[in-house]
Amino acid sequence: MLRAWAPGVPGITEVVHARFTDHAYPEHAHDTWTLLVVDEGAIRYDLDRHEHGATRPTVTLLPPHIAHTGRSAVDGGFRKRVLYVDTAVLDASLAGAAVAAPSLPDALLRTRVDQLHGALGDRLEAESRLALIGDRIRLHLRGAPPGPEPGGLARDLRDLLDAHLADGLTLREAGRVLHADPAHLVRRFSAAYGLPPHRYLTGRRVERARRLLLDGEPIAGVATAVGFHDQAHLHRHFTRLVGTTPGRFARGRGRMVR
Repeated sequence: MLRAWAPGVPGITEVVHARFTDHAYPEHAHDTWTLLVVDEGAIRYDLDRHEHGATRPTVTLLPPHIAHTGRSAVDGGFRKRVLYVDTAVLDASLAGAAVAAPSLPDALLRTRVDQLHGALGDRLEAESRLALIGDRIRLHLRGAPPGPEPGGLARDLRDLLDAHLADGLTLREAGRVLHADPAHLVRRFSAAYGLPPHRYLTGRRVERARRLLLDGEPIAGVATAVGFHDQAHLHRHFTRLVGTTPGRFARGRGRMVR
């Protein structure tokens, strides 16, 4: 079951409340921070090729652009709530520290995240609570090991892929723009972000499709707008990454759907 909506709160691009029993998220990345709490069960996930766990007491923070997975760690699945938080709230320069320490065992932070979920219908209250959460998270991350920051060719290729989200480009074309061998680009990108360029691009297209569907755009138009060949192409990748079909996702805006 999954419920997703755009709350209209500055700094929060999407909210997801979901319960999964057997869905396993493949490697993917977002252009936002993923602020996650578990209400039932437990989640096992890989971040930057290292395994972690998410349980009820902790708050999990996954940085933008870095690949992660997700699957149930217990029989019976898990129930989670997720806020996708813009980099205007938490600067992307903190990503390295979040990779090093994505689990935040902080009871006050957990309470504030719960309060924010309950306040999403009141824009002013939600903005205020998000500001307090941002301050609390920064205290954690600035005390964590900084971790490496992706840069150079990997970041340049990521920016190029983001700029060609709809029309796409070949590695040969990217190599000409960046003056690099295509195979070298793949190696550098995969080492920095945890997944190869083509899978990063697919994930970004699905992420963009989610936002357009939440805005009420028709599925067929969304598919071509984000760079998929057709609606069936979108359906296949969307279901694999999100755990539900584009049609169910669109019909379930703001309410729980199976």
